[in-house]
Amino acid sequence: MNDAATVSFPSESSTSAARTVMADALRKADPVGSRAIENETNWRRHYLEHFRRAVEAGIGDPAAAHAIAADGLRSAHALMRFGEVGLDEAISGTALTQAFHTRTIRGAAAPETELSIPYRGERLAGADLVAQLERWVTDGIITRSAADAVQTVQDNPDWLRLEGDTVVVLGAGAEMGPYRALLRWGATCVALDLPRDDVQGRVRDLATELAGTAHVPARIVTNGADDSGADLLTELPGIAHWLGGIEGRLVLGNYCYADGGTHVRLSMAADALAEHLVRERPDTALAFLATPTDTFVVPGEDVQLSNDAYGRRGASRLLRGPLRVASGGRLLQRHYAPGADPGVCDSLVPQQGPNYAFAKRLQRWRATTSRAEGTPVSLNVAPATRTRSVLKNKALAAAYAGAHRFGVEIFDPATSNTLMAALLVHDLRVAAPARPEPWQDEAASAAHGGLWTAAYDPRSALGLAAVLGIGALRG
Repeated sequence: MNDAATVSFPSESSTSAARTVMADALRKADPVGSRAIENETNWRRHYLEHFRRAVEAGIGDPAAAHAIAADGLRSAHALMRFGEVGLDEAISGTALTQAFHTRTIRGAAAPETELSIPYRGERLAGADLVAQLERWVTDGIITRSAADAVQTVQDNPDWLRLEGDTVVVLGAGAEMGPYRALLRWGATCVALDLPRDDVQGRVRDLATELAGTAHVPARIVTNGADDSGADLLTELPGIAHWLGGIEGRLVLGNYCYADGGTHVRLSMAADALAEHLVRERPDTALAFLATPTDTFVVPGEDVQLSNDAYGRRGASRLLRGPLRVASGGRLLQRHYAPGADPGVCDSLVPQQGPNYAFAKRLQRWRATTSRAEGTPVSLNVAPATRTRSVLKNKALAAAYAGAHRFGVEIFDPATSNTLMAALLVHDLRVAAPARPEPWQDEAASAAHGGLWTAAYDPRSALGLAAVLGIGALRG
């Protein structure tokens, strides 16, 4: 195996790869949509409508929804490379790019025995947490099923340690990942992130200070140096081999993020790892966070909350008519048609770009396909969150600052990652019921932050939210 091997596209163009995979995904379920993708001449501008169509084509037709997911993944795996060989061949082969041994860090603190979630300077537990969950439900910020799931974990605090499970946190240093919360609760994690001093320092410090156990990959070197961490893109076969020796049921959680096409490459590396581990260790479970800025099918009750908000009197209702006229109908469009059941919430954000949408769609496809094959899966929609990666985009930072004017709550990272970690615990301890359609699995326990229940189509309010948020940021 070439030392320079890495997970890569067959050409330099991530756009070409995305178009090929999306067209293949729709080829059986929606041949017209597939041809539209193949004939698209301005992918960066028009990818939004194609990603939406890949969701709509499966509504009311579970077989089509499953075919889209399975065919999309099949196409992606056939396309992606690792050095000179295919991705799947590389991960299942005998050649290793790097051998690892395990460094284990056991925390010094006592594990927390009560679920608490940090929120606006406080740490909510007991009745206070229940009251906040109810407020979020009433305000349309999270679904009733999400609140019920968190309360179930609250009622079963012994679940927090996830006894018998080892959670493999891909992207252990990510702001949205569950690594910190799981360690607070005394769980066992595999912390996998880049072999950089700053990243590994954070991983090590949390493991030392908190209550859980962290297993970290470390390189086998001859000079006595200790080099922790691993690169999913360049050391994938070695990581797969190393994880095969970790004891306990593995829960492979993908929390990786990177800019541009690297995010797609990371998603594919994680997907190849997931496929490999489930094949080699059939009890493996998979975990993902779905971004709220995507296209989702939304239950009728959330559509009703949105339409109720649209009909209420307020400043936005008074300004709605003039703004729509002045913008040629682009601003403050109604979110859903009256009585739609289900509805389609299209929250794809152009500023995040097609690579981000593609990377996250690959994860949703894996969740859908794996559920159908009987693999335990936790995929929950997380709320929009003030992460560093989002706030460095000035347009998104401004839109987030003004989002509350339109019924959308933007969460702090500490609140989001703890809330989502609690939902992960629930999913690993409570078997998911059989649901007729894949979109219903995605809608369950969603913490969408209000994007699904807002009065207006998210993109039609995004620009106005940004204008209103600029002043808040300056202040």
